[in-house]
Amino acid sequence: MSTDETIEPLEDDLPEQMRIRQDKRARLIESGKAAYPVTVPVTHTIGDIRASHPDLVAGTETGEIVGIAGRVMFVRNTGRLAFVLLRAGDGAEIQGMLSEAVVGSEALEDFKHFVDIGDHLYLHGEVISSKRGELSVMADEWQMAAKALRPLPVAHKPLSEESRVRQRYVDLIMRPEARANARTRVWAVASLRSSLMDRGFLEVETPMLQTMHGGASARPFVTRSNAFDLELFMRIAPELFLKRAVVGGLDSVFEINRNFRNEGSDSSHSPEFAMLEAYLAYADYHDMARLTRELIQESAIAVCGSTKVTHFDGSEHELGGEWPMVSMYPAISAAVGSEVSPATSRAELVTLCKAAGISVDPLAVAGKLTEELFEHHVAPNFEGPTFVMDFPVDTSPLVKNHRSIPGVVEKWDLYIDGFELATGYSELNDPVIQRERLIEQSRLGERGDVEAMRLDEDFLRALEHGMPPLGGIGMGVDRLLMALTGLGIRETILFPLVKPEQR
Repeated sequence: MSTDETIEPLEDDLPEQMRIRQDKRARLIESGKAAYPVTVPVTHTIGDIRASHPDLVAGTETGEIVGIAGRVMFVRNTGRLAFVLLRAGDGAEIQGMLSEAVVGSEALEDFKHFVDIGDHLYLHGEVISSKRGELSVMADEWQMAAKALRPLPVAHKPLSEESRVRQRYVDLIMRPEARANARTRVWAVASLRSSLMDRGFLEVETPMLQTMHGGASARPFVTRSNAFDLELFMRIAPELFLKRAVVGGLDSVFEINRNFRNEGSDSSHSPEFAMLEAYLAYADYHDMARLTRELIQESAIAVCGSTKVTHFDGSEHELGGEWPMVSMYPAISAAVGSEVSPATSRAELVTLCKAAGISVDPLAVAGKLTEELFEHHVAPNFEGPTFVMDFPVDTSPLVKNHRSIPGVVEKWDLYIDGFELATGYSELNDPVIQRERLIEQSRLGERGDVEAMRLDEDFLRALEHGMPPLGGIGMGVDRLLMALTGLGIRETILFPLVKPEQR
């Protein structure tokens, strides 16, 4: 039985259809039946039945009695016989059959009168194969499990992208792809967690409400604690607390967390997003690049069965093998036709930006302009996963100076499919230099840079107790899903932030 035969009303008919369904609910209750029972006596899942009876010959009666429940996706009434297609949450479907000879005329008439597409329905009966070979349950009893007061969308008029995001619950009902995306995310996160724990990492939790924002350059969300009469910030990154854990002796830690940045929203950015951060004592940014590649490749295998992933549009992308490393300053120099180095003045960088049509923030430091040039000239040309190495020092206040190249730090960004997926560092552990860097960040903040970090005395106090040499990574979980599926970030997040509907 095909769910494509859904015959539900158009949106214009919604108020009338809801009135009809509400009336059915009321009359169902008046008749002494429950429209929303506490539970129903389910004995088998639809998936269990399909797995147990994969090849029943048409017309077979198994003698197996089951109690099942699912959402009604199709209904057809033919005189003394009614057919219903039930779907479980995992997408498994089975046909239910109600014969007047088995359930009785009253029960059949009640079924025809009260049951609509979208309802949750319980059936009790025998597992059979219909005359057409359809695996079915021949019901001897039915019960409403939950009456749906809103109709589902029509099959030939799918939800718009905005409606899919706003009403994800309907999207999950209607589209197998939406259900698959939700499960893909679960498998990818499970793979990350398993891979790290297999390597001896300890999963910890850090505060989401913080008295001082830090760990990244971003505009925070601000809130307030009434109990403490205190301004608080939603976490923009867990970095500074994870480093405190390393100072305390937890040498390899990670957290899969929710972060909040009060910034724009587009195909690769969301104000609320998921991030993996991991730190490994006595490691550097090369070690963390290797670890990141392995984590992504293992996640691809867990989700797709291979390092070659297939996107929703059918295109294939190979994530296996070694990934190239490109140094930022030489790549920019080659692109613009003149040398750009850490010594290049801000004025020269402004000129290069304007020549490329890049808008220049008056508060932007030289390193920020350098990164803008890289994003414009170099990043769009990558083919396959690429590590971009060695960033400007003034945009990376928590990272060690490069051991051999003046003016840059040991940081990389990983680009896949045109967007930044992860970043990695040789972490700064000298408390004197770290204090100088954070003081400079505070000065930027005083000049109006809302993304600048603040001077965090408690974090500095932790460093003064001694933090071992440390490698760190931050990876966007939502963006990992983008790399595995080819979808935009709002499709990889189950319930992304959306503006309230205008009524």
